[in-house]
Amino acid sequence: MLGVDRPLFWRALLTQGLLVGLLFGTLAALPLPHGFFERWGFLVGPVAWAACALVSARLLRLPLAFVLFCALAGGVAGVLVLLAASHLAGMVAALLVFAASCSGYGTLRESEGGSAR
Repeated sequence: MLGVDRPLFWRALLTQGLLVGLLFGTLAALPLPHGFFERWGFLVGPVAWAACALVSARLLRLPLAFVLFCALAGGVAGVLVLLAASHLAGMVAALLVFAASCSGYGTLRESEGGSAR
């Protein structure tokens, strides 16, 4: 049974959270009309999330495909929570699921004798 690599959980959570926050701040500072996000948010959001995940993969030194899978898991969880609650709650859920998914990589690597990379 796979466990959670707690230091990797926190690193993944902070890395993805900071990257998403920086991107959010940058997008908010751009002179885009509010309607842009209402019209194109369904596309811009997932692309931005995946782009941040790719950068997180490099910074955390994790395989790209694995991290994209973790981003997909986080994104699905985030959308479900967003639909039930709010955008902020969805983002928190997405970040937590992303980090929890990434944190399983350390124990996966150990269970395969270090050859999971």
